[in-house]
Amino acid sequence: MFKLFFALIMLAAAASAVDDYYAYPSYKFEYGVKDPHTGDHKSQWEHRDGDVVKGAYTLHEADGTERVVEYSSDKHNGFQAHVKRVGHAHHPEVYGHYKTGYGGSYGHGLGHSYSKLSKYN
Repeated sequence: MFKLFFALIMLAAAASAVDDYYAYPSYKFEYGVKDPHTGDHKSQWEHRDGDVVKGAYTLHEADGTERVVEYSSDKHNGFQAHVKRVGHAHHPEVYGHYKTGYGGSYGHGLGHSYSKLSKYN
């Protein structure tokens, strides 16, 4: 009798532990970072409803421009991303203010060619 009772309890536990293998995928999230100490500026948002995903992210590049990426994905069009660059790049006017850099002649901003090696002459 105990074995039958135990078997019924195990069967009932197995029947109640059925997992839902299909849960409708739906979510929204967003975040942003604006750190004046490091200069890290970025943001992202995304929304999913079923098989359709839409989102965008932005980040500030080292040259002063801002990259904006807007993307979407669905079963008909696949993944598509549109990338925009906002602003104008700003580069420093003076490079290599050191005559000799780290390690002797291989400093910052100094160009060297391997053609001066005897192996390539």
